[in-house]
Amino acid sequence: MKVQARFLLLLVLVLLWPLTGGLEARAASDIRLILDGKVLATDVPPYLKPVGKAGGTVTMVPLRVISESFGAKIDWSPSKRAATIQMDSQTMVLAEGQKTAVVNGVAVPLDASVEVVRGRTMVPIRFVSEKLLGIQVVWDAGQRAVILTSGRNGGSGETPGAPGSGTGGVPTVPPAPMPTPSPTAPTIPPVKPPVVSASEEMRGVWVSTVFNLDWPSSKSYGNVEKQKAEYIQLLDEIQAMGMNAVFVQVRPSADAIYPSELVPWTSYLTGTAGKDPGYDPLRFLIDETHRRKMEFHAWFNPFRATAGAAPQLPANHVVNQHPDWIVNFGGKLYINPGIPQARAHVIDAILEVVRGYDIDGVHLDDYFYPSGETATVKFNDNAAFQNDNNAGFVNKGDWRRDNINQFVKGLSEGIQAVKPGLSFGISPYGVWRNKADDPTGSDTKASMTAYDTTYADVRTWIQNEWVDYVAPQLYWSMSRTIVRYDLIADWWANEVRGTKVKLYIGHAPYKLGTSEVGWSTAQEIVNQLAYNHGIAEIRGSLFFSAKDLRRNPLGLIPLLQAYYGVSSLQMVP
Repeated sequence: MKVQARFLLLLVLVLLWPLTGGLEARAASDIRLILDGKVLATDVPPYLKPVGKAGGTVTMVPLRVISESFGAKIDWSPSKRAATIQMDSQTMVLAEGQKTAVVNGVAVPLDASVEVVRGRTMVPIRFVSEKLLGIQVVWDAGQRAVILTSGRNGGSGETPGAPGSGTGGVPTVPPAPMPTPSPTAPTIPPVKPPVVSASEEMRGVWVSTVFNLDWPSSKSYGNVEKQKAEYIQLLDEIQAMGMNAVFVQVRPSADAIYPSELVPWTSYLTGTAGKDPGYDPLRFLIDETHRRKMEFHAWFNPFRATAGAAPQLPANHVVNQHPDWIVNFGGKLYINPGIPQARAHVIDAILEVVRGYDIDGVHLDDYFYPSGETATVKFNDNAAFQNDNNAGFVNKGDWRRDNINQFVKGLSEGIQAVKPGLSFGISPYGVWRNKADDPTGSDTKASMTAYDTTYADVRTWIQNEWVDYVAPQLYWSMSRTIVRYDLIADWWANEVRGTKVKLYIGHAPYKLGTSEVGWSTAQEIVNQLAYNHGIAEIRGSLFFSAKDLRRNPLGLIPLLQAYYGVSSLQMVP
């Protein structure tokens, strides 16, 4: 009897096993993969793997899909329990049970690694696609499908219509049941809005395009879908940190990441200045940001004409159109702020974006007059000082500050005339003036100041309320005695007190791990945020920059998530 009972129990288990196939597979066995409009057949169906404590999920797919569908070379090491995926010159290693993957020799955090289910090696499709394959990944909840767009079919980015019956045996997706979206509007999943809106507390990130620092990567030149996928991944990561706004550099060097009638295309999209990238990046960036209920602020570098030695610039670049406006200083070219027509040109270029795009604000950095002048090396604006000095300034410094004041005032008036209520703010150098030079300045000993070095008279902007906010770059620690963070934060809070001007603080995660005093632990950033919280005038923070947050310096990301009360958000399962 005992033998018979054991046999019956074993028989029941054998019969039930094909019906279970693991908890994850049973829960989501109808999930399909659709690549460029075709359903991918898989012998083991994709499934959702729960990750984190916030209900996030990751879609796991058979490793052989990566090989058969994308032509990647794969290798599974049973002894190491690790999968190696190679695509062109890129390599990724995923080891079972590990919380990081090794991508081109660099450890990258991930929510779920490789695992073996029903004899098949399963990998997280989104992580592999975006980190290695350059594939755009979106989740279509209606179809319960992961939509993969490779751009190999003309780079349309189109998503398929609703599929017919079946779970993988159908070779293509019939187009009839659902209209095909436009190339710039693929079927995309809903996303969670930020925990706190930017109007309540600004939690912004600077996204630099100059030198391809933050977006897009130089590897994406000429690849529209890769650039889109990179930006989506960037937003996924910073939103998961608790951020609710991006400040994207749309004018890196008198050029544009959008089609313009006034300035040429930037080289940071295609590798060639003046070359059309084949889509409107700014439109896409704004739409994707707003889809997440995050704010998009257009960041303009006003007077920088080149970021280094002048490359081959197109005919419609200001350097070629108005060489009389250009000053060569320190190996870079600058638009001379002392020439009224040059200032008007920059304002017109900014207002072109205000008119044409649904941005949440106009943002300027601190590039007004360049720093670095010495007794013998000067920014050569003598001719303009003589010819465009109607107010009769004797001191050139006062004249320069007046030029910037006129520019800020004129831009503020222009923005309000075109789009009343649109936010306008500036991020000046962190120290306005040292107390040694002005008794009303901060108790600091900074080697340069906004007022005396870049000729930015921020106090005048605040008092006249030409700006809606200022975001001084307080890139020092709480223990840097000659420029101590808390003392400078207090000074700026006092400057905006009693005005309508908001105060955001610019933070420096890029300094974490450097030899400068105070940056040996990521807790420094959290301590600064906590200090800000006790000052009513400080309405939020900006972080420089996206790449530095994303590399998780000294373990900053979990500290930010804990401080902001968020957990990792997986936007696409």
